[in-house]
Amino acid sequence: MALFNRKSTAATPTAVIEAPAVDPALAALTGTYTIDPAHSSIGFTVRHAMVTNVRGSFGEHEGTLTLDGSDPANSSAAIDVKIASVDTGIGDRDGHLVSGDFFDAEKFPLMTYRSTRAEQLGGDAYRITGDLTIKDVTRPLSIDLEFNGSATDVYGNERVGFEGSTDILRSDWGLTWNAALETGGVMVSDKVKLTFDISAIKAAPQA
Repeated sequence: MALFNRKSTAATPTAVIEAPAVDPALAALTGTYTIDPAHSSIGFTVRHAMVTNVRGSFGEHEGTLTLDGSDPANSSAAIDVKIASVDTGIGDRDGHLVSGDFFDAEKFPLMTYRSTRAEQLGGDAYRITGDLTIKDVTRPLSIDLEFNGSATDVYGNERVGFEGSTDILRSDWGLTWNAALETGGVMVSDKVKLTFDISAIKAAPQA
């Protein structure tokens, strides 16, 4: 019993926790960036008729990234997507998507995303969490991103690149149209994969 009752007389060392060093290269990226729609894509993939995938994208979108290279948690993003710009390669299908059966683009012309939190997962992996709004329905959504790097293009623009994806259930945003198949199942799956390939240009510092 004495072994367990013995009091230690040794001083307890005080742990010293050092803040992680800031990468100068990342710190230099701090600033506001405008998404370049000509070199970016926002797309989706959805199962069709239970046997194949339909892929599409939104050709018109705009947004900004506010990056803090010293503390990624202070970074943010805002993106607006024009629903009428949807393109799946088939005009009739695109027309159906913008109709009242799906997006109802005339009444709800924009899909928007506003970040509420950002975090570095390790290395070049990041996660951004925010609010996705479709058809006046707003729900939280997290997107895992990979930082592809930075570069100065031939026009002298400072660019950064990110790519990532996430899965959603379209019914969570009121996109519920479907049709039953004679062989069982439905025409369009509820699960949709969203994909992002973003190139953004750093804004000139304010005078």
